[in-house]
Amino acid sequence: MAEALNSVFKAELIDRYEWHGLIDVMAATSEWVGWYNQRRLHSGIDYLTPAEAHAMHQPMALAA
Repeated sequence: MAEALNSVFKAELIDRYEWHGLIDVMAATSEWVGWYNQRRLHSGIDYLTPAEAHAMHQPMALAA
């Protein structure tokens, strides 16, 4: 799984740009990780975002 994630990371971010320094790579990586973990559609969860899939599996809040 880690190798698959690294492959996606390289294909979707690293290999698409010419980088000018480590700070640029670090900043872009931070943004990409946030996008990947919160907003990217994932085929393994029926093309939902992780946030949507997580919300579907949370118990409904009880009315007070």
